[in-house]
Amino acid sequence: MKNLVKKLFTKEDLEVITSAINEVEKSTSGEVRVSIRQKRKWKERKLSIEDIAKAEFQLLGMTKTKERTGVLIFILLEDKKFYIYADEGINAKVEMETWQTIANNMSQHFSQKHFCDGVIYGIKAVGEKLYIHFPRRPDDENELPNEVKVK
Repeated sequence: MKNLVKKLFTKEDLEVITSAINEVEKSTSGEVRVSIRQKRKWKERKLSIEDIAKAEFQLLGMTKTKERTGVLIFILLEDKKFYIYADEGINAKVEMETWQTIANNMSQHFSQKHFCDGVIYGIKAVGEKLYIHFPRRPDDENELPNEVKVK
C-alpha cells in the first residue's frame, strides 16, 4: 500500500470495507467493488475522474457480470476525488442523480476525516439501491472479488 492509502485506511479499515461488501451482496445480485488509488497515472493526467473510474471498472473485469450489474466506488486520494460508476444494467433502472446523492453524503464523511465510514456508507447506500432493482436470486453467485483494490 502507498503512504497516503496507509495513512487514511488501516489494514483493519480495508477488512471492514470488504466485510461491508460481503454483507451487501448477500441481499442483491449486484456486484460492488471499491478501488482506492494513491494518484493518477501519468497517461491519465488529462482525464476526468469519471473517465479514470470507467477505465478502472473495465480493468477490474466489472463489465463481465451476467446482467451488467456492477458498481465501482473509485477513490483517487491525491486528487481528493472519487466517483461511483455503475454498469449499464444498473443505469437502465437507477437514475444518475442517485449516485450523486450517495457521493454527496460520502463527501460529508470524508470532510470530517471519517474515510472508512464514508466508504462503508457508500457501500450500504449502493446496496440499498441494488436490492430494490436487483434482489438476490437463488441461483446468484459472487461474480467478482469483494476485497478492496489498492494501488
